Amino acid sequence: MTYNPDNIFARILRKEIPSTFIYDDEYAVAFADIAPAAPVHVLVLPKGEYASFDDFVQKADAATVAGFFSAVQRVAVQLGVDQTGYRLIANHGVDASQTVPHFHMHILGGMPLGGLLADDVLAR
Repeated sequence: MTYNPDNIFARILRKEIPSTFIYDDEYAVAFADIAPAAPVHVLVLPKGEYASFDDFVQKADAATVAGFFSAVQRVAVQLGVDQTGYRLIANHGVDASQTVPHFHMHILGGMPLGGLLADDVLAR
């Protein structure tokens, strides 16, 4: 997967597309997903051009990787889901249905989330 600097998340980071950040530091930003799959559904993006998880851990320095994952945890605490439980999702590539070529993590919570995969996926 190649990074496309015109992807929607890159445009949000450059403030070409308005978004309300609920978290913003030197490593990451976070904002609500526009199509939430749970009562709490937030996206956390690193500030940098990384197409996927693999791209991020291969290209980012250790401080950036640590700073990003610390930001993910701080957002979970800010949202209050650290007390009840939450799921982190990072899709990588076509088989995982990654649709935006900018690495990001989903934080989902606010309800029981059930099994890891939907029953229709497990039946395949």
